[in-house]
Amino acid sequence: MAATMTYEVAGGSDSRSFPAHDKFRSSAVQGGDVLFCVGGTFVSDPTRTAVAVELGTEFLAEYTVEDNPAHTNVVGFARFRNGDDPPSPLVELVRQPHVLQAAVDAVRAILEAAGLTVVECGDQPGRIIDRLVRPKYNAALIFLDEGLATSEDMDLTCKLGLGYRDGPIERLQRGGLAHHYDVTQALFETFGTPAYAPPRRAIVAHKRRQRGVDD
Repeated sequence: MAATMTYEVAGGSDSRSFPAHDKFRSSAVQGGDVLFCVGGTFVSDPTRTAVAVELGTEFLAEYTVEDNPAHTNVVGFARFRNGDDPPSPLVELVRQPHVLQAAVDAVRAILEAAGLTVVECGDQPGRIIDRLVRPKYNAALIFLDEGLATSEDMDLTCKLGLGYRDGPIERLQRGGLAHHYDVTQALFETFGTPAYAPPRRAIVAHKRRQRGVDD
């Protein structure tokens, strides 16, 4: 059913999930059955089968009123992206308890028809991936600061010993330590868990960004 539906994309090219060049935009049509709101845009439209809101580190509940019947077709989504790297094929679909199953199914089918892999999760900052991987990245940065290992040794160990395509330090540096700060700071403010606290190198990158100093 939902795989044959049309969809519209509302929002600018600053979307982290679907930037201007992403092929997902080329199949969008005006007035589609499902409305994808990206780049900070949100349009409440109960006449659509679903409204999918792009999320960063924020809650879906910042856009919706959980007991509002007009919002039972609203879901959140975040296409995982390592900082400045291109978007990955993995999309985390955020649903709240009141949302209609038809809305979830429609968004999932459209994304999967576009060749993306979809997983469902609750309305929590960090969702699944960031809540799992950010403490590991933080630990690697702390080990680096404490002189327990070089970045090259940690990266090589993860690639040879664990089969990773890249190591934690090179991944963070490629994606941008300032982006890592944004994610970990949001998680730390929400949960207060020390494992989410931004480490020194991420804080430095954040402050350099504030001053307009390139890495």
